[in-house]
Amino acid sequence: MSETLLVVDDEPRIRRIVEMALEDRGFDVITAASAEEAHDLMAKQAVDLVVADLQLPGRSGLELLADVRRERPEVPVILITAYGTVESAVEAIKAGAFDYVLKPFGMEELEALIVRALEERRAVVEAANLEEVVGPDARGIVAESPGMGRVLGLVRQVATQPTTVLVTGETGVGKEVVARALHHRSGRHDRPFVAVNCAAIPGELLEAELFGASRGAYTGSIKDRPGKVEVADGGTLFLDEIGDMPLSLQPKLLRALEEGTVERLGSNVTRKVDVRVIAATHQDLEALVEQGRFRRDLYYRINVFPVHIPPLRERREDIDHLVNLALDRFGSRLNVNARLGPGVMDRLRTYHWPGNVRELMNVVERAVILSDDGLVDQEHLELYPAGKGTVRGGADGVVPLSDAVASAERAAIQAALERTGDNKTQAARLLGISVRTLWYKLEKLDLR
Repeated sequence: MSETLLVVDDEPRIRRIVEMALEDRGFDVITAASAEEAHDLMAKQAVDLVVADLQLPGRSGLELLADVRRERPEVPVILITAYGTVESAVEAIKAGAFDYVLKPFGMEELEALIVRALEERRAVVEAANLEEVVGPDARGIVAESPGMGRVLGLVRQVATQPTTVLVTGETGVGKEVVARALHHRSGRHDRPFVAVNCAAIPGELLEAELFGASRGAYTGSIKDRPGKVEVADGGTLFLDEIGDMPLSLQPKLLRALEEGTVERLGSNVTRKVDVRVIAATHQDLEALVEQGRFRRDLYYRINVFPVHIPPLRERREDIDHLVNLALDRFGSRLNVNARLGPGVMDRLRTYHWPGNVRELMNVVERAVILSDDGLVDQEHLELYPAGKGTVRGGADGVVPLSDAVASAERAAIQAALERTGDNKTQAARLLGISVRTLWYKLEKLDLR
């Protein structure tokens, strides 16, 4: 099912041009001529993203943005204006707009923004769903197991400090949930939490995304734009999959962390920022340092306070609690009494969970949807067979570590490709790696 976009502009010609172009790109589009009309439409229909003119009759686009942020905070808003200034751009973005486009604009530019905004929205909704499922007291952290108890203890210790934190763990363990818990418990909780996935943005665009760009810095740069570091001023910057950051960009990030300053691309003006950085990765950064793919000085700078999240298979005490809370959450959402049939919990407890908590949430949600009146039986579970793609040990039960690692990678990649219908981009996102890395591993593991 395609996403629904709401286009708000008082000029019928522009409204119709944008509507037709976005429909041609596969989106469902509804339109409004004013903030009031847009507000009424959103009360009646689910909307995934709003594109709104800043200058509207009656209430302005900024006032509409405030309404959306208050009533539908998961919905991104892109503002369009012919009267753009740096000040209004910063005001709009700090007020919660995803981005800001200056008329006249190209549809390719707008479409790229929309695609990126929807990707970030999916990630935010996923994190919020998990946080809501497992309860507000821990802000998304289930700590029935000793391993997660230690994680929660570390979060409580460091949350109120300005210290840089490095969160590590496999894909799907909940690294962003921990980052949001750190932000929520800090003195910055009423300031922005800005997340940037370093693996999801091409290297040549990541510098402008993080640090901003001045007008004319690159082809198509027709206005000054602040970067995510500036937007996060006073709050928390979450750098997800920092191991995928290009080596050429790492010195600039190191300088920003050490000096608390940034320079936009194409500018020599230094701007002071006060940002608490939380980084995350599923990769072994020490190995990347030894391979020359990650700067040693940056590694030491972000690894001030490491927090490692164990995989779900190593904290099975958490599974019952996660499953029961997920049943309550998704049952309530679907208006059914969600419950498990005979043997289902035992199967969930013994499953190897290559996708960790994220996979558990997806499995439970799908099972509840497929169930008859909320009763989840074993046939409703979509679980990757534990034996598929595994390696056998020798007579002493020991296998070479390289074989075991390759087998685990093969199993995880196959599961991701099956779950996404062989969509490489979506599979790479599930695995927490870049598409280029996925193609490399497909060749290496003979999974083409």
